[in-house]
Amino acid sequence: MAGELEQSLRTAPDAALLADILHKTVLHPLCVKYPPSAKYRRCFLTELIKKLESTAAEPLDELYEALADVLKEEEESTHCYKNYLLPSGDCVSLCESTALISGGTTGLLTWEAALHLAQWALQNPSLFRGRTILELGSGIGFTGIAICKSCQPRTFIFSDCHPRVLRQLGENLQLNGLTPEPDVTWSIQTESQGQEGEGQSFQTPKVIVAELDWGSVTEKQLLALRADVVIAADVVYDPEIILALIGMLQKLSTSRADRKAPEVFIASTIRNPDTYQLFQAKLDKAGIRWQVIPAHSSCNFLYDVQPDVTILQLFI
Repeated sequence: MAGELEQSLRTAPDAALLADILHKTVLHPLCVKYPPSAKYRRCFLTELIKKLESTAAEPLDELYEALADVLKEEEESTHCYKNYLLPSGDCVSLCESTALISGGTTGLLTWEAALHLAQWALQNPSLFRGRTILELGSGIGFTGIAICKSCQPRTFIFSDCHPRVLRQLGENLQLNGLTPEPDVTWSIQTESQGQEGEGQSFQTPKVIVAELDWGSVTEKQLLALRADVVIAADVVYDPEIILALIGMLQKLSTSRADRKAPEVFIASTIRNPDTYQLFQAKLDKAGIRWQVIPAHSSCNFLYDVQPDVTILQLFI
């Protein structure tokens, strides 16, 4: 398509053509409703202006006005929409923050380890099929939504503790056609919803959003969730958070009653080796065995820099 556009501009470089392109792209109703990032639109419009200025065509006021609007939006915008294409051909659509830290949290955008964990999950769907999955620190939902769309879990429990993150998570679930159980904080699942359904296919999983604070959650509440698999991504980045996470994992270990312990997988981007080594040391001290899960060094959801991401399986 890019080649066809280039050829069209080369053979008919007039303002009418550029106006038509503009209305079919950044001014299209779908782009207005679910806009790509302001940076992308700024680059796109700048290239169109360069094309126009390289010809003898009359200046196109509409094009310059659109660029001015985008430049203003870049100064004011706090979020954008992103689409992540899944191997199945489906996609995950997310509203994300444009800032690393927004509203006092880092949970309003998708981090690299979440992308790697999702890719690994999609390569191992049998681990999730027909089972109840608890995700810790779900953020705005990429990994969980990808698993819901591709791995056929029975139940997926998204969890986080920041009100603004939970609100954005709920909006992203709706954006992807997933409807959380209404007014559910904790779901007491029946015995018939337990492990006996493993391996069965569930085209539409039950979706739960839980406000879960690792420090205050009780063993009884964790037991009520009846999780078969626990996952998390990019939650190991601060010593205080590590201690809270270890404490929560210990509660999971002691709250399973007569049930099989959940399988636990945590993906981490190694930004500070000392912090990551502290996490491993605290796991050892708590008596939680761990092993590194082999995973691809590259991630299909990342197109530029491939970060150092490791997935650990924990035995609680």
